[in-house]
Amino acid sequence: MPIQHIGIVACSAEGAALCYRTICAEGVQWLGAHAHPEVSLHSCSFADYADRLDRKDIEGIAELMLESARKLANAGADFLICPDNTIHESLPFVLPRSPRPWLHIAEVVAAEATRQGFRLLGLTGTRWLVEGPVYPEKLKERGLNFLLPTASERDDIHRIIMDELVAGVFKPESIARFQAVIARMKNEGCDAVVLGCTEIPLIIDDSNSPLPTLDSTRLLARAALRRAVQGRST
Repeated sequence: MPIQHIGIVACSAEGAALCYRTICAEGVQWLGAHAHPEVSLHSCSFADYADRLDRKDIEGIAELMLESARKLANAGADFLICPDNTIHESLPFVLPRSPRPWLHIAEVVAAEATRQGFRLLGLTGTRWLVEGPVYPEKLKERGLNFLLPTASERDDIHRIIMDELVAGVFKPESIARFQAVIARMKNEGCDAVVLGCTEIPLIIDDSNSPLPTLDSTRLLARAALRRAVQGRST
């Protein structure tokens, strides 16, 4: 079967760039030296997304995603991914009108958690994400349990993501704060942690996390590679 063209619906630059780099870097494992599937990326302004998120305008976010989806379809993309966990809440409004099929980032993460035999996951991400339905729905579908950050942890994590990580700012004290949150989750019985914001892997990974990590950004990129090369998503 021909190799499929991947379309990336970008939200924040850092997360989208990490996803794109992963597809290109790991494509060699499937296709040989320097090779990767064709990839197109489109991004509406991140400010437009942030404004709609603040207003809880889920349908407005869907319109932005559909704008990118249509442009990527016109560019030849066969299917679409979005390396932003939070805005997946709008996918139910996107899918019925989308010109191309999508991979769902939380479905990909839940499938990997199941494959590795994890049972209780700590969930980290923006306040919008951890207080929303995106991961709870997909984890419950696979019988997975999860633990959320406390109110103060949510505030700190949200601030670090939105004020620092999306701008490419990585502070030692912010890394330490994430590590403390994950350590608390470990003490409460979690056996892995979901890095449920696509920028979190820029500062936290298996080398410095108290728990094994489920890196949503790279897991989505790898699922896209499998889909592009072999026609399957999990």
